[in-house]
Amino acid sequence: MNGRPYVREVRTASWYFGRWRDLHHMLNEISSIFIGGYALILLWGVKSLAAGEQAYLAFLDGLTSPLSLTFHWVALGFTLLNSVSWFGVTPKAMPVQIGDEFLPGHYIAIGHYVAWFCVSLVVLVVSGVFSNG
Repeated sequence: MNGRPYVREVRTASWYFGRWRDLHHMLNEISSIFIGGYALILLWGVKSLAAGEQAYLAFLDGLTSPLSLTFHWVALGFTLLNSVSWFGVTPKAMPVQIGDEFLPGHYIAIGHYVAWFCVSLVVLVVSGVFSNG
């Protein structure tokens, strides 16, 4: 019998790089930082709008900086990752039963993607993206 006590191996801070599932989970968790930051930028924009035209124009000018554009692209990427992950688990979170059978999960996920596309299209139309003015 060995007299030394058992010392468990300490995992490094990069444990989540070992498996894709762990990395995907960590990316989803990190996405909250960027999505929260984007929400703060939107609140700052509303505050600038309330402060007057000069403050709002300064806010819009700040959004054109390379750092701001990079942040917005990264936030968009994390938002898309988060949305795709969420739509991937919706068949498990809200199964649809028709009679004794359950609707296949891919129909539920596709329905969510179609609804996402339609709502995005309505928002773009209402905001005037497709207008000629």
